[in-house]
Amino acid sequence: MDFNVKKLASDAGIFFTRAIQFTGEKFGQVEKTELDAHFENLLSRADSTKNWTEKIFRQTEVLLQPNPSSRIEEFLYEKLDRTVPSRPNNEELLGHYMQDAAKDFGPGTPYGSTLIKVGDCERRLGSVQREFLQTSAISFLTPLRNFLEGDWRTISKERRLLENRRLDLDSCKARLKKAKLAESKAAAVPDFQETRPRNYVLSASASALWSEEVDKAEHELRVAQTEFDRQAEVTRLLLEGISSTHVNHLRCLHEFVEAQTAYYKQCHLHMQDLQKELDSCLSMTISTIISYTDTLKIEEVQAPATGTRKAKVLYDYDAADTSELSLLADELITVYTVPGMDSDWLVGERGNQKGKVPVTYLELLS
Repeated sequence: MDFNVKKLASDAGIFFTRAIQFTGEKFGQVEKTELDAHFENLLSRADSTKNWTEKIFRQTEVLLQPNPSSRIEEFLYEKLDRTVPSRPNNEELLGHYMQDAAKDFGPGTPYGSTLIKVGDCERRLGSVQREFLQTSAISFLTPLRNFLEGDWRTISKERRLLENRRLDLDSCKARLKKAKLAESKAAAVPDFQETRPRNYVLSASASALWSEEVDKAEHELRVAQTEFDRQAEVTRLLLEGISSTHVNHLRCLHEFVEAQTAYYKQCHLHMQDLQKELDSCLSMTISTIISYTDTLKIEEVQAPATGTRKAKVLYDYDAADTSELSLLADELITVYTVPGMDSDWLVGERGNQKGKVPVTYLELLS
């Protein structure tokens, strides 16, 4: 218990001495040991590396996972040393929704079959994105995190220790300077006419005492200088290791670019395949409609037993060919649909006349 109290008192004394030195430096009242220009450049380079690495790391996290809630969840799982539960990403969810909608609308309909194709492509895009995220996290994010949480913490710890050693060194310099000043005053030759004989003895004793203080201060200064030089060398070696960090991060950056290139290339290929498939389906649908329209003869079309409706003509319309029916505004005609005909058209009848009429020119009556 006594040992702990003594150590606590010693640590408190050291802390108090450093605080006095630090405060004096801030007010310009005491001298401060300056580091050489090369060392200062190493410190500045290290700080710049840390700041930009942190910004790049955070923004890359945002790029790979835009959802802040998911990032926080992943961070907590990582700190608890647990595996992040697997869940579908946005592309995979969209693909599932499209395919479920196709089942509801009917996979045989044009819309349903297209939803199935697009949904399958979205799921494949989601799988490619998942692979890209895993590759980027391993090859790029992990090395940056290791630097911030490993190497930089070590550098920061050694820098704090170096600063403490410098404060101790400057405190020893100040004590030595004060002791030498006091010794010179005590060793000054007294005035024999003004000074009593008894004070000669006191002056000699004080001179010897301050001489001992000077010797003690010089010894403490040598020890402090040795510890400072040793710590400065350790810190310098760590700071020079920043060059190796840059080389490592450069390699990781190349790997990240390669992962991005592969990701966007695969996405482009999937979208090209989907576009070709959709264009093929669209061409087949258009050819079917054209073929049906060519074979469809309006005069042979018979009105259905049910499903005919009355319609009021809104505007005059001149038929473009013999398959269409000319219209006059405000007249009433009978209209009905024919299977396979474009939804923008209806078959209209007026007496013995029959032909296609555009829906936009009509007001359907109940």
